Amino acid sequence: MIDPVDLTADLVRCPSVTPQEGGALRLLETRLGAAGFDCMRVERNGISNLFARWGAKGHRRTFGFNGHTDVVPVGDAAAWSVDPFGAERKGGFLWGRGATDMKSGVAAFAAAAMDLVAQAPPDGAVVLAITGDEEGDAQDGTRALLDWMAQQGERMSACLVGEPTCPERMGEMIKIGRRGSMTAYFTVKGVQGHSAYPHRALNPLPAMARLMDRLASHALDDGTAHFDASTLAITTIDTGNPANNVIPAESRATVNIRFNDAHSSDSLGAWLRREADRIAEETGVTVEMTIRVSGESFLTPPGPLSDLVANAVEMETGIAPVLSTSGGTSDARFIKDHCPVVEFGLVGRTMHQVDERVEIAQIRQLKAIYARILADYFA
Repeated sequence: MIDPVDLTADLVRCPSVTPQEGGALRLLETRLGAAGFDCMRVERNGISNLFARWGAKGHRRTFGFNGHTDVVPVGDAAAWSVDPFGAERKGGFLWGRGATDMKSGVAAFAAAAMDLVAQAPPDGAVVLAITGDEEGDAQDGTRALLDWMAQQGERMSACLVGEPTCPERMGEMIKIGRRGSMTAYFTVKGVQGHSAYPHRALNPLPAMARLMDRLASHALDDGTAHFDASTLAITTIDTGNPANNVIPAESRATVNIRFNDAHSSDSLGAWLRREADRIAEETGVTVEMTIRVSGESFLTPPGPLSDLVANAVEMETGIAPVLSTSGGTSDARFIKDHCPVVEFGLVGRTMHQVDERVEIAQIRQLKAIYARILADYFA
């Protein structure tokens, strides 16, 4: 039996701050290879990822796990009460950067998979798709793995992402979808001039203020069957004008939209463009806009996969999990185009914080849940 706590500790000791591999994938490759998994390192643009499969390639029953070993920076190391990469155990917790997000999840599903193939080899295949680029731009991580899989004819029938999903109690929440995320960058251009002679200038600031107010005051929707209402947040307005007697030539602003399945990034982008054009027509300024899309909204409808995971969670924790689409984005947004995908993992209270830590008992409980999911899937 593979101890997921020891494996988590070994992974935490690897300083794998994005984009550094830090030895984490090498460690998993060695362990999984010794357990009989066919392992392949998938490299793209300096990012390392790991694909590991036990069983026949392309088997009609191939259960996949997805996770990441890269972590966010530690921040002020002096603010930590422990070595951020020391994997210290105290007070019933394992401490260190990535302990919660999400080296414990990777260790738990890797341990469950290795135990399964050693003790009860299934009629099917198990795939572990582990990335080193989830906390970064995420362009060369799970996306690269999926591109490589398509080229190689590799396929998952279903996939579970091991991100932390539980707000307070172990077992309380499964993610069956995620909101989309997009960011719009606006530049409003006018004509610089003296503030004593505003008629000789074209001030971009009133136009920017009017545009931001219209966007922020607009209700995008009232929510849908499985999603809360979409939201738009103004995250910055910047002019950078130190002079009180100069009307500036331009102003910049950024808004972030988290949207449900009532929208697409294209439909929202068209709405933003219309509002920008209206302001330009009303005020005479020029409004430039660029958009970056992090991911579209998606939903894996409640059904066999969510039932499988929910049953295992309830059997191991005694809690019937809620099916949710809350939170930010995850790599499930890429996997949803490949196969049905849901997310389940630990309580995520301390992820990205100073003194990040995970309850040791939860790591073992998570492995038991993943082991039951695999056993039930191949039963």
